Amino acid sequence: MPKKFLPSATLLLGIALSNLCSTSIQAQELVGASASPDTPASKPILVKDKEPLPLWEFGASAFALSQQSYPGSDTYVNRILAAPYFLYRGEHFRVDRGNTGYRAVKTPQFEFDVGFSGALGSSSDKVTARRGMERLGNLIEFGPRLKWNISDPEANGRWRFELPLRAVFDMSNQFKHRGYTMEPEIEFERRAFGGWRYSTGLSAVFGNRQMAETFYQVRPDQVLPDRAAYQAKQGLIAWRLSGFISHSYSNNFRVFGGVRIDSVVGAANENSSLVKRKTAPSLLFGLTYTWLRSDRPEVE
Repeated sequence: MPKKFLPSATLLLGIALSNLCSTSIQAQELVGASASPDTPASKPILVKDKEPLPLWEFGASAFALSQQSYPGSDTYVNRILAAPYFLYRGEHFRVDRGNTGYRAVKTPQFEFDVGFSGALGSSSDKVTARRGMERLGNLIEFGPRLKWNISDPEANGRWRFELPLRAVFDMSNQFKHRGYTMEPEIEFERRAFGGWRYSTGLSAVFGNRQMAETFYQVRPDQVLPDRAAYQAKQGLIAWRLSGFISHSYSNNFRVFGGVRIDSVVGAANENSSLVKRKTAPSLLFGLTYTWLRSDRPEVE
């Protein structure tokens, strides 16, 4: 299902802003360590990790995004949004980049948290393939996630593996349960000199039968000349390749952009009559400005 692209409800707007826009928060550049006369020639010179971020930040963010209504759709959901945002980086409670929720375990290699993410909904009358069918509402995901830092955050960047398991609920329909998803992802992230930061990730989204039915089920009473009946199956929902880049122009101002390509080629429901475009991109552009920040550092 679409992940980390924003629902319009007030609660989820704050959550999603923290997920998306906090990638554009102030991050200190990596600083090269100088070699001393006592440094053995054979010993590698490492790059120091980033300086601690503020415990909290308050600012504003504006962005435009365009994403598929669901994986396989040929209709896009387009939004331009502006709102204040608040980030908090406590020892356990976190409202931060990709980490909105409760962090239960944190070690240099592993992290375990329980948190949220969300996705925009779209009216069925705006999605030609789903005309007359139940609308896809604003979805919220909740559940645990395991993160494994495969490599150290040195000058050449860091590799990380994430494994979230989430229950999905429809905010537009009294929080109706829509199923479960699991999305193993391998990600590479780097902070470069000059205020640049970029990341790329490859993942596979899996869903149970209830989740698959949300997107791809066509009941006999919903059949049309161009929409055949279809029984959705659990399994692979979509492949996902994403990239993100941001740049800081001052201590407070940062711009960012991202692209995500979803593909249902080889997915369990590739042959659903609701699949109209098997591979398609989603785009995000925006900027943030930080008004206030704490003098205290984050709690690692």
